[in-house]
Amino acid sequence: AAGEAQCLSYTGCNFLRQRLVLATLSGRPLKIRKIRAKEEDPGLRDFEASFIRLIDKVTNGSRIEINQTGTTLYYQPGLLYGGSLEHDCSPSRGIGYYLESLLCLAPFMKHPLKIVLRGVTNDQVDPSVDVLKATALPLLKKFGIDGESLEIKINRRGMPPKGGGEILFSCPVRKVLQPVQFTDPGKIKRIRGTAYSVRVSPQMANRMVESARGILNKFLPDIYIYTDHMKGVNSGKSPGFGMCLTAETINGTILSAELASNPQGQGAAVLPEELGQNCAKLLLEEVYRGGCVDSTNQSLALLLMTLGQRDVSKVLLGPLSPYTIEFLRHLRSFFQIMFKIETKTTEEEHMGGEKVLMTCVGIGFCNLSKTIR
Repeated sequence: AAGEAQCLSYTGCNFLRQRLVLATLSGRPLKIRKIRAKEEDPGLRDFEASFIRLIDKVTNGSRIEINQTGTTLYYQPGLLYGGSLEHDCSPSRGIGYYLESLLCLAPFMKHPLKIVLRGVTNDQVDPSVDVLKATALPLLKKFGIDGESLEIKINRRGMPPKGGGEILFSCPVRKVLQPVQFTDPGKIKRIRGTAYSVRVSPQMANRMVESARGILNKFLPDIYIYTDHMKGVNSGKSPGFGMCLTAETINGTILSAELASNPQGQGAAVLPEELGQNCAKLLLEEVYRGGCVDSTNQSLALLLMTLGQRDVSKVLLGPLSPYTIEFLRHLRSFFQIMFKIETKTTEEEHMGGEKVLMTCVGIGFCNLSKTIR
């Protein structure tokens, strides 16, 4: 009965990943009811089922019960085990959907995680592998999770609807995390990016670069955008192209923006010139929002602050995304932790959108399953 009392209960299909990740880290069982209960096709979608299988692979001794219609899920987390794994992601969501959660779990495994994920590397819904590589890895390093074994490597690109991409993600384990004081984003010194094209003319990438530079060159000279044209078997199964841009500041803040072309057979054709321009504008918008962590990685930063040692961590963020706000609520339910949130008005900061200073004292999370050598 004591175990049942600790079980957290939720309804609905939203924020499924957040709940499963936090349940795994906090070791608290979880019950989710009424998953799309009123829809014609009720229950878990294939990408959610694939995500649950992935969680099952990286843990040892998890108990997962799903009713016949897939509308109720009971999850009792096991130990984070890690090791060398492979997983085929559902092509209806990008690999980023799975990778975002693995980034949260990987540092706390028993054995260093080395996993090959297959599926869609770049799409219009989830953060692409390029963006996570450029922004999330430097963020992990700030919390003391580093070493040569921390990497995301793109072996093949895959565009929707058929996918066919493949990446390798490896991450070392850490016993404790460092607290961070990360409150001054600093001025932007350079812009880097990748324009990729698969199963279309390599000229597409050059056209995107030209139009993006047309906008960004007005602001600063140090811009370098790589073109990445994958051929043959490495180019996945569907044609497409896209771009990912990152702006780096003198203090090591990295802000990102990305766009991908419409999947084959869906929506109107996109001109590479338009895509390049729009991507550049999105990057400028992200710079305007500002903060020390870009909007894709807000929740990752907050999680790592929560799990830090019993010391104060501070991070300056741009406006909080709805996903992040829900994440803060979940952190309170799973870890009983509250953040101090101070808004910084634009006058104080002299630029961009309204900023939020997030402060918390870490819960002193200790990776007990890490093997001691």
